[in-house]
Amino acid sequence: MARPVWTGVLSFGLVTVPVSLYTATDSHTVRFHQLERGTSDRVRNKRVNERTGEEVEFADIVKGFEVSSGEYVIVEPDELEQISPGRSRTIDVSGFVDLSEVDPIFFDKTYYLGPKGKEYTKIYGLLTEALERSNRAGLAMFAMRGKEYLTAVRAENGLLELHTMHFADEVRDPRREIDNLPAGEATYSGQELGTAEQLIDMLAVDWNPEDYHDTFEEQVRKLIEDKAAGREIAVSQGPQAEATNVVDLMDVLRRSLESARGGAGEAGSGGAGGRGRAAASGSAGPDSEGGGTGPKSARTPKAAGGTKSTSATARKPGPSTKKRTAGKGPATAQEDLSALTKAELYRRATEYDIAHRSTMTRDELQAAVRKAGRRLRTAS
Repeated sequence: MARPVWTGVLSFGLVTVPVSLYTATDSHTVRFHQLERGTSDRVRNKRVNERTGEEVEFADIVKGFEVSSGEYVIVEPDELEQISPGRSRTIDVSGFVDLSEVDPIFFDKTYYLGPKGKEYTKIYGLLTEALERSNRAGLAMFAMRGKEYLTAVRAENGLLELHTMHFADEVRDPRREIDNLPAGEATYSGQELGTAEQLIDMLAVDWNPEDYHDTFEEQVRKLIEDKAAGREIAVSQGPQAEATNVVDLMDVLRRSLESARGGAGEAGSGGAGGRGRAAASGSAGPDSEGGGTGPKSARTPKAAGGTKSTSATARKPGPSTKKRTAGKGPATAQEDLSALTKAELYRRATEYDIAHRSTMTRDELQAAVRKAGRRLRTAS
């Protein structure tokens, strides 16, 4: 079992629950050492006085805030220690906020909160269910490791989660950061909007985090394995994406919709593909005068906080009635590869060691896996 990073009391009103705080996420980034080229000699960083070039001992380093060019206000480590918030022993909830009112941009890092002992599971369970039913989160100021945080305590699937949050002045104004954002009157037609909504609804999928993975990390590890084994390295950047010409926007939307319909047709009926074909029928489409809108997904996104995503491989909608067999060995002659998601096809391509698979579209992966399967069956 993991060790808690903090223990204390969660408090709201006169109710107190002894809890432990656990890290909720891990980073699997491949880490390298710095070496001098042509050698196995490690390169170390040193603290050096930029005027004298001499190394400075850590104990002789103080902090300085520059007030004007070359002039600093010096702050000693013990002076910072005196005003440090120290360590909270209580997460004191000051109020409960509706999660639908909190923009996800405010959420930063996620921790799990668990009861400190079996004797506290009843009150812990009561609070968890009450928060889940109300779709609210408790707000509290909380100090840990010498820093003070604004935090939100919410419930999900019978578990309490604590999210550290950004303060309002830490969130940048997008209107100041981004040029050329749309403003004023819409420059697109109702027909274009309706077609775009149809396309989005046709490509609707259920959230399954297992379908997304860090392909760059996989490529880095494969590169290391190939170089260690002395294998030749082949790198493919893949085709560069081209921006959609606004003059041809409606044509591009129509072709995208036809492509999505074709994919749904290959996959059979049911599931997300079935929803897409129903959405594509005449009664649901935009009217010819450009005033109508397409169907909208019935799903209501649940407000959640917290985690930031890595690069992902999107899952194409497929039927729920077909059996998926990814990860269970090579494809058989009878298997319908169109029923597999892109992530599942990618895993097949990995099993076959298909080159440049990380740059392929779903259709390219499907064709490559089918070809590799035929070649394997012919050889056997």
